[in-house]
Amino acid sequence: MRKRVAGYPLIGLCGHKNASKTTLVCRLVEHFAELGHRVATVKYAHCDVEIDHEGRDSFRHRQAGARSVALVSPYRWATIHEVDEIAPVPPLERVVAALGPADLVLVESNKHGDHPKIEVRDVASARPLLADADERIVAIAANGPLTHPRLPVFHRDDVAAIADFIRNLLELPEP
Repeated sequence: MRKRVAGYPLIGLCGHKNASKTTLVCRLVEHFAELGHRVATVKYAHCDVEIDHEGRDSFRHRQAGARSVALVSPYRWATIHEVDEIAPVPPLERVVAALGPADLVLVESNKHGDHPKIEVRDVASARPLLADADERIVAIAANGPLTHPRLPVFHRDDVAAIADFIRNLLELPEP
């Protein structure tokens, strides 16, 4: 299990659909940013997503056949790459390396990566715990009482405790 990817301290947040992974990621980003950390995120989507929209110049570039498009403004920049059999989904290392400076990278929804992960869990879910089948899951964040024989369990709303766990696990220096 790798705690660093492309040189960055990294942890994933995974779980079944509607477990509030995005909410927890956003709250952790806010928490770490308030402490002075530069946080980067990677979100894995399991469906087709449209980053730019019809009528935008970058959309028109892709529609015309560009395989990669960079969109640059004075406020932010992004690159859009088409994925196909010639250019498959890039490995996490390549994505993280392209992020730029960060003290911590949070990865949402990549269940299969070789990095530590926290399972985000809705206790009302009838689906099995991912942690029971994945040794790379190092903790569980649940929205109610839950115990696990080998892992620490945090309340999903206890962002400070989850952040402390991440900071200790990844040995993050003070910002």
